[in-house]
Amino acid sequence: MTVLGPLGFTAPWVLLVLLALPILWLLLRAVPPAPIRRRFPGVALLLGLTDEAVQAERTPWWLLVLRMMALAAAIVGFAGPVLNPVVTAPGQGPLLIVADASWASARDWPARQARIDRALTEAGASGRPVAIVTLSDPPPVAPSFSAATDLAPTVPGLTPKPWEPGAALPPLPEGGFETLWLSDGLARPGRAQLATALQARGKLSVWQPATPVLALGPARIEAAQVTLPVLATTAPRAPLDVSAIGLDPTGIERELARETVDFAGAPQAVARFDLPPELRNRVSRFEIAGLRSAGAVSLTDDAVKRRKVALIAGGTAREGLELLTPTHYLRQALAPSADLIEGTLEDVLTAKPDVIILADVADIAEPDRLAEWLEEGGLLVRFAGPRLAAAQTDTDPLLPVRLRAGGRAVGGTMSWGEPRALAPFPEGSPFAGLAVPEDVTVTAQVMAEPGPELAERTIAALADGTPLVTRARFGTGEIVLFHVTANAEWSSLPLSGLFPQMLERLAISARRAAPEAGDLAGMTWVPQKLLDGFGRLGGAEGAPGVAGEVLATAQPGPDLPPGLYAADGRAVALNALAPDRVLAAPTWPAGVTLEGDVAPRAWPLKGALLAAALLALLADLIASLAVSGRLSGPRVGRAAAVLLVLILAAPPEARAEMAQDRAIEAASNVVLAHIATGDAGVDRVALAGLRGLSDTLARRTTVEPSAPMTLDLETDDLALFTLIYWPVTANQPAPSAQAYAKLNRYLRGGGMILFDTRDADLAGFGTATEAGRRLQALAAPLDIPPLEPIPPDHILTRTFYLLQDFPGRYDAPIWVEAAPPDAEQAEGMPFRNLNDGVTPVVIGGNDWAAAWAIDGNGMAMFPVGRGQAGERQRETALRFGVNLVMHVLTGNYKSDQVHVPALLERLGQ
Repeated sequence: MTVLGPLGFTAPWVLLVLLALPILWLLLRAVPPAPIRRRFPGVALLLGLTDEAVQAERTPWWLLVLRMMALAAAIVGFAGPVLNPVVTAPGQGPLLIVADASWASARDWPARQARIDRALTEAGASGRPVAIVTLSDPPPVAPSFSAATDLAPTVPGLTPKPWEPGAALPPLPEGGFETLWLSDGLARPGRAQLATALQARGKLSVWQPATPVLALGPARIEAAQVTLPVLATTAPRAPLDVSAIGLDPTGIERELARETVDFAGAPQAVARFDLPPELRNRVSRFEIAGLRSAGAVSLTDDAVKRRKVALIAGGTAREGLELLTPTHYLRQALAPSADLIEGTLEDVLTAKPDVIILADVADIAEPDRLAEWLEEGGLLVRFAGPRLAAAQTDTDPLLPVRLRAGGRAVGGTMSWGEPRALAPFPEGSPFAGLAVPEDVTVTAQVMAEPGPELAERTIAALADGTPLVTRARFGTGEIVLFHVTANAEWSSLPLSGLFPQMLERLAISARRAAPEAGDLAGMTWVPQKLLDGFGRLGGAEGAPGVAGEVLATAQPGPDLPPGLYAADGRAVALNALAPDRVLAAPTWPAGVTLEGDVAPRAWPLKGALLAAALLALLADLIASLAVSGRLSGPRVGRAAAVLLVLILAAPPEARAEMAQDRAIEAASNVVLAHIATGDAGVDRVALAGLRGLSDTLARRTTVEPSAPMTLDLETDDLALFTLIYWPVTANQPAPSAQAYAKLNRYLRGGGMILFDTRDADLAGFGTATEAGRRLQALAAPLDIPPLEPIPPDHILTRTFYLLQDFPGRYDAPIWVEAAPPDAEQAEGMPFRNLNDGVTPVVIGGNDWAAAWAIDGNGMAMFPVGRGQAGERQRETALRFGVNLVMHVLTGNYKSDQVHVPALLERLGQ
């Protein structure tokens, strides 16, 4: 291809014909020689007559220009012009593939893997050595170059990390090499320095999509609303939906609320959720709907959840003395961040609070009910006072330690010594790391009886070592006792800023803002759940604890992965998006070759130019007729009539039909088929899986299927296929309206579709995964009946093999058509009398095709589980496939009475 500026030509030699245009202009402008004039008297008889045929003396200049333009457009069109051509010169020398592999790369990770595969294939064909470096998990030493065939098997194992690369330059190989950089589309420190270093080694090409990178900031409470900043590198063209995900009252995770966010041309917007406290406390995370990325997920913690706290005082408030009431300072400290409940103990227990605070309550009205609440995980906080000091507490089981009667007074007129200050909080205390104000003093307290467990249960003490706050476990709950009053009568603690901090450390209140370093310091925070690069929340088994000082930095990385961390009943969320992070697209230095969507798109112009030449020639024809006067009179009407007849007589649009030989092959035998997803890898596995299932059917049953086929929903007759396997991918295009009509006819006619999200049913038949959300969109136009998890007496459990599990590569529940509400077990039969027809759909996420798939040698293509257990799971997966096909072919024949003795005998074995 020859490139001239932004234009390229696939056949540039054709442009030489343009040199002949001036000659053509002269030929068209040539005028015949002037006629010889002769006087002829008979011409007088012609005067006054009108000549119907008008001949121009010479061709008008504008018509010549039109003809020249038509010829020029045709010549340039045949030269194969391309706007913004992509010229790929074969690379030379070693190739280094650099991938950011951050959370911002997760949205189009399959496309990035495909680009790496293509680069390895091209390098392998030319014998170039290759090395791969992921910046989010850089190697400790410079990578060494190796054969492309050796690296190809490692590409499927590459995954994006839930954090961004650091600013430090990774170790680079020695010598010169070319680089292919797969950018995640985010500007960050260190990127320009790395690009300069790579350009110094050789040519640098960057693959980067043009779609904006989207992310969610941390959720916060503002004016009784939950607000989340929604960030983008460039303003999205369409509004986005942000979903609130959490557990419903039945314990099933689902979408609890959704808000639409309009950026209005700005790169940042705010999502606002107005949720009642009960619903807000159920929210575990927010996410951008339809986007799989750790940056598109915002985990919630105590900053969003408001606890229900019950306040119960040991006496009636004295009129006009609000500051002396035992609960005044508690209300002031807790009201901004908790939902307060006041009343009798019986009333507050009915409201199921998270925390109950008893301020100087000596006699508990319903100790048994309170003990049951504690054993279920409640937190009871008690404050001392005159009533508790005077009561007999030897038999009170709802105290963390035994108390001496009478208490102790210090610093008063009738006591020895000065008021006591607080000692620094010890290591292991929930208050560790909090600064102790010098002006906080204690003048009176209740004293704990010495005992072997006293030191262990003391979490705060005075300077002389006497306990100030003690704590003990009670079932799965906890009891905390402040040995001073909740008002300023015995100490100045309620008047200080330390008081609400101590309540927060006890998980009594929720934070209203991001935690500071001092709030987290002094404790080890254990990860409970961790995010992966795709925004999936998983377990944290084996993950080490993190010091509070490190967690306070809120900078995710390999040593601090995003997730939910907990310590002493408190939860802190660390999201993939670092605090105050501003998203911006990167700027690349001059000389960098851009690939992907960010590069200008190549536009072939041949078709457009040839069409323009044809239109110009048509205009020339009409103009020539007009100039010659042949468009006047009845000719115009006749020409219009002929043109109308030609338009009406044009053949109708041809309908695509199934090829005859393909239809004969599908109709002549049992044929399994799958719906194409557009992902070549998924389609290849689906076809190999159906081939493996067909071989199993031929070996074990009388069914001998023909080779499986890939369906074309637009042309194929679906009624010819026994079973349709539909693997679901996140980016799968939806069928046309005509295709949906054919699918509905197929389902109504007794066909079966096996939907497979291939996500281990992480979606829970919902929207927790990309595939789950796409399945809901794809299945919405289908006439699918009500569904239910497959019951143990469903016909699929016994159509050929007796099964209770239906695994593929994964083992998760599946969904089938729900049984009629009035289905009852018939007398003498071990199963219910279910519907006579075949369930039209089976839905799951067990990746059955991968478990069934075999290669050309008949060997399994993918591992299933481990060892013998995995092979047993593969065998069960094949048996499930056999049961599916037999169910489609035979319906519910295994529910007939004649099979009952054999089934009972088999079940007994």
